[in-house]
Amino acid sequence: MPDATATFGVRRHGPASVVDIRGDVTSGSEAVLMSAYDQAGDAKAIVLNFSELSYMNSGGIGLLVTLLVRANRHSQQLLAYGLSDHYRQIFELTRLDEAVGIHDSERSALSAAGAS
Repeated sequence: MPDATATFGVRRHGPASVVDIRGDVTSGSEAVLMSAYDQAGDAKAIVLNFSELSYMNSGGIGLLVTLLVRANRHSQQLLAYGLSDHYRQIFELTRLDEAVGIHDSERSALSAAGAS
């Protein structure tokens, strides 16, 4: 299994958990991403903070799809902010933007999650 090159910190804001993503998200990030999801617990919304993302490849996109499926199974909303223009385009091309609420700021994402 490839080594993880990303770290994921989790912060709770009322009914939402913010997952701060740092580094490179690849298929090797699966264990740490799923651990962060578990730490998010019973949050009604998971907010992904991409502002410190260095790189994400197709394996990383695949992990986001897996995360989306898990969140949907638990009736959790998945939101994101801090995406560069490049990664916003990728979300559009892969149609992830139709399933993940994309926001310009943490405040906006938390407001959409009912945690403002």
